[in-house]
Amino acid sequence: MHKPTIDAILAPKPEARPRIYAYSIADDAHAGLLKIGQTTRDVKLRVAEQLRTATIKNYRIELDEPAERDDGTVFTDHEVRAALARKGFADSELEWVRCTLSDVKTVLTELRTGKKFSGNHHLTFPMRREQAEAVDMTHGYFMSRWAEDMHAVPRFLWNAKMRFGKTFTTYQLAKKLGAKRVLVVTFKPAVEDAWQTDLESHVDFDGWQYLSKNSGGDPTQINRSKPVVYFGSFQDLLGRDAAGNIKAKNEWLHQVNWDLVVFDEYHFGAWRETAKELFEGEEEAVAKKEAKLEYDPGLDGVNEDLNVLSNDEAEFLPITTRAYLYLSGTPFKALATGEFIEEQIFNWTYTDEQRAKADFAAKHPDKWNPYGALPQMRLLTYQMPDELLAIASAEEFDEFDLNEFFSATGVGTGAQFKHKDDVQKWLDIIRGQYAPRAVESLKTATRPPFPYSDVRLLPYLQHSFWFLPNVAACHAMANLLAEKHNTFWQDYDVIVSAGASAGIGLDALPPVRKAIGSGFDTKTITLSCGKLTTGVTVPQWSSIMMLRNLKSPETYFQAAFRVQSPWSIKNPNGDNPNEEEILKPICFVFDFAPTRALRQLSEYGIGLAPNEPNPENAVKDLVSFLPVLAYDGANMTQIDAGGILDIAMAGTSATLLARKWESAMLVNVDNETLRRVLDNPEAMAAVERIEGWRSLGDNIIKTIINKSEKVKEFKNKAKNGGLTEKEKKELTAEEKEYKSKRKLVQEKLIKFATRIPAFMYLTDFRENTLQDVITKLEPDLFLTVTGLTVKDFHLLVRLKVFNTEQMNQAVFAFRRYEDASLRYTGIESHRGLTHYGLYDTVVARESSILGDPDDDPNTDDPGPMIRDGQ
Repeated sequence: MHKPTIDAILAPKPEARPRIYAYSIADDAHAGLLKIGQTTRDVKLRVAEQLRTATIKNYRIELDEPAERDDGTVFTDHEVRAALARKGFADSELEWVRCTLSDVKTVLTELRTGKKFSGNHHLTFPMRREQAEAVDMTHGYFMSRWAEDMHAVPRFLWNAKMRFGKTFTTYQLAKKLGAKRVLVVTFKPAVEDAWQTDLESHVDFDGWQYLSKNSGGDPTQINRSKPVVYFGSFQDLLGRDAAGNIKAKNEWLHQVNWDLVVFDEYHFGAWRETAKELFEGEEEAVAKKEAKLEYDPGLDGVNEDLNVLSNDEAEFLPITTRAYLYLSGTPFKALATGEFIEEQIFNWTYTDEQRAKADFAAKHPDKWNPYGALPQMRLLTYQMPDELLAIASAEEFDEFDLNEFFSATGVGTGAQFKHKDDVQKWLDIIRGQYAPRAVESLKTATRPPFPYSDVRLLPYLQHSFWFLPNVAACHAMANLLAEKHNTFWQDYDVIVSAGASAGIGLDALPPVRKAIGSGFDTKTITLSCGKLTTGVTVPQWSSIMMLRNLKSPETYFQAAFRVQSPWSIKNPNGDNPNEEEILKPICFVFDFAPTRALRQLSEYGIGLAPNEPNPENAVKDLVSFLPVLAYDGANMTQIDAGGILDIAMAGTSATLLARKWESAMLVNVDNETLRRVLDNPEAMAAVERIEGWRSLGDNIIKTIINKSEKVKEFKNKAKNGGLTEKEKKELTAEEKEYKSKRKLVQEKLIKFATRIPAFMYLTDFRENTLQDVITKLEPDLFLTVTGLTVKDFHLLVRLKVFNTEQMNQAVFAFRRYEDASLRYTGIESHRGLTHYGLYDTVVARESSILGDPDDDPNTDDPGPMIRDGQ
């Protein structure tokens, strides 16, 4: 016998791990069947060996999972098939079973955990880090409120963008709270599917009952020992009576003591304006219907009760519950303006999502990234040539007016652009075929990346969304693209999703889906002036052309996020169900009015971080995940946060800047704030010194509060037994009066706020906070300009009459604008300035914004506003 070698003695341990697999074959004989087997080898090789003898190639591996229980023991394919048989799924022959993949997964989960699950509860994935954080933060807040007062009814807001997983996470919160009765009230009924699917497919919610108007079932006749979720729309469950009270349309609604009430698709009042702007290009009747789908009329009343009248839900909702959870999908972080304070808000924004994606990839490079399929956005802006700018310029800084440039008349095949020849030039430009530009490119030996000419961009333009000013422009663009000479564009299937004929809401989606198909062999352009900009997912859309003027960053990014939906293939080769191939790692926004686009971007970045004292840091954070490239007519360069703010502010007209100081966001006039002022004699004396206040009449604040209390009293009376005709008229009159008086108070406070820029302009102090300048350095000047003493102003700020976060942003915009506009004339407003003082904080003024930090400070040249190449 040979003496064993050292290698033989130290033999490696065999790497064998039992796995269960399932595969399907795409033919009539095997339709609806799955072959279920086991192996300790590589599943791909095992299946290939099995089928090689029969020369079968049209197979797909559907499942490849460990055959291990939670206690470490293993189970076999026989046990899997036996468990399926007990559920009524019969073996066909030779390990083939007539069942679905979900049925197999449910059985695997039962064998692993030793538990029996009803229906198809097979999903076992845990919460992601941010989901667990939302649950813990909300649970902690609720518990702290109940510890202070066991009868308190706390409220919390999740302000999270799409794909956060709000339904699954809400159910996890309900589970952690031990909730048995959960009511989900939505302001957008189209979302029901996700609420039902998540509850009925995840093992964590086995035994939970789901009821809705569509699913049937009587909520009063359910198993009381098991948790129940009832889903309904605001319109179906709650309505207002003639007196304006919300009443339960179903008697059982207020008979149940709910553990948690969830308001889904809740939007603040400002969202109504966003919805209006999104659809303002549509025909009036269509625009109203579309906007109504996005901003339910019921929200107006709820926002009025919560935000203006400072009511608790119990005062106006016929529901009894232990807690309220509000779910919103607006792109901005919810500002703490009184409705919810910071400790009552969980935010999950685009930057949070992209940071999580980058962090996960860095920490676990070899693992599947749960955020991996969420594309990163890129913004590319293009300065149009002078001859096109001359056609359509607007505002003080001659910005390119997209609405005028793409203006059109007519309908259908008769629609035509007003500046048709120039729009044709624009089509040539975006293809890189515009003759004057082509000559420039030859001279500079550079070819800028125009959308439909750059080989790196073309794959992302295979399916694009063009956002135009109105219905006529959409039809005119379709007609122009179809003209014989535009042979390049005839490779694309053009879908006009505009006007009444395109359908309302989700009805406009099927023609787009049909044209795109799988998305691999087709090329499409979807033309819209508002339709399909909210609440739809078209994975293949990878770029958006912004071809209309948009006023608010909310509207701009709501439309832009349409192209950020993930597009990936699970199990791409049919042999590994745990593999995912990402088809859209990035997506693009193309804009042809650079100054306006960068202003939207800077305001969006600042809006995402309302508590960041330095707005430049907020923009820097955003552009680290949303890079910006700008074409200035000669070169395409990347712009940093400082450059973005310089262009945005220098291109800000004085009128636009003034609007920041006329914003209703600067002042708070809800009942709670007004009560604080009324209860403080010094504060009352202070507001009476504001110019024009006395013209509002004596005791206006008291009148507003009393009138709104009287309205509340009338509404309560109406609940119990109705009102006389005289009382109904009185109710309407009182309501009208307190609303108009509240608006007058708001206007006077805003008028006072508009004096602050005048004070800033007159003072020479820049590095101090505005608060310090007012209180310590130039109090007399402040009194002269505004009419209020320092003590008065301080008191009103402390009582939250003025919103300091908003004031910081407005001060920053003023100081940045002042410097940028003066520097254009060759003047440095305050040489050697290293910091900006905002309202109550000081921020660094980056050297990179001021030009080369090595420049000699004694030179007369103040340096360029934007660095070379920008």
